[in-house]
Amino acid sequence: MKSFPQGQSQQVSKTVLGISGAVAGGILILSSVFVVPAGKVGVVTTLGKVAKKPRVPGLNLKLPLIQSSHLFSIRTQVVPENFSTLTKDLQVIEATATIKYAVKPDEAPRIYSTIAISDVGIYSRVIQPSLLKSLKSVFSKYELNTIATDWNNISKLVEESVAEELNKFDYVAVQGLDLTGLQIAEEYRSAIEQKQIAEQQLLRAKTEVKIAEQEALKFETLNRGLNNKVLYKLFLDKWDGTTKVVPSINGSTTPVIVGN
Repeated sequence: MKSFPQGQSQQVSKTVLGISGAVAGGILILSSVFVVPAGKVGVVTTLGKVAKKPRVPGLNLKLPLIQSSHLFSIRTQVVPENFSTLTKDLQVIEATATIKYAVKPDEAPRIYSTIAISDVGIYSRVIQPSLLKSLKSVFSKYELNTIATDWNNISKLVEESVAEELNKFDYVAVQGLDLTGLQIAEEYRSAIEQKQIAEQQLLRAKTEVKIAEQEALKFETLNRGLNNKVLYKLFLDKWDGTTKVVPSINGSTTPVIVGN
């Protein structure tokens, strides 16, 4: 086996140590920096202890080996939730609630400490329970007919209820909620439509009655104001100067118009 002279062997050892040190130093440098992408914040832990302030997008530093970084999205999340619930009159409805929310950047460290170490668990552990609770609470206060005919206002009430519920935790901000795809039994849908038609017909009938009452009152008022003097004045206003007019006698008879 070929052997190196002692001086050359020492030189090789120094070279190997130098390369190893450079590699180790490079690894330490790389492990001490991390990038937070746009739309996210970073949560740094030091031997398990969570830092209170989140790291902003861009290049960030950390202590190698003893600090770790975890990313949380702060972009708006849009999640549809299919649900079924009971109305006040105990009718089953099904629909889809699409909620829009975003994690509050400053709350990311608290979320990591108390709820989830990634974005995956936020919806299932915080958003979904509050959403379903609010849906059941709101719909249980209204009958099926009201829900079907006032869908937009019901949607707004649910959004307000969800926001209020989530404000108790203060992890996320609700940015909108849409209710779509309402499904009810066909017989109840038909009953609602018939009720709406009947209400429209009743309103039309009431309007017609009111118009008739106003017309009758107008004619009654006019009739009370008509007497011989008024009629005589009307005749004179319309007289063309050639038609022979027989005036009343002492106001006891009605004026008479005699043709040419």
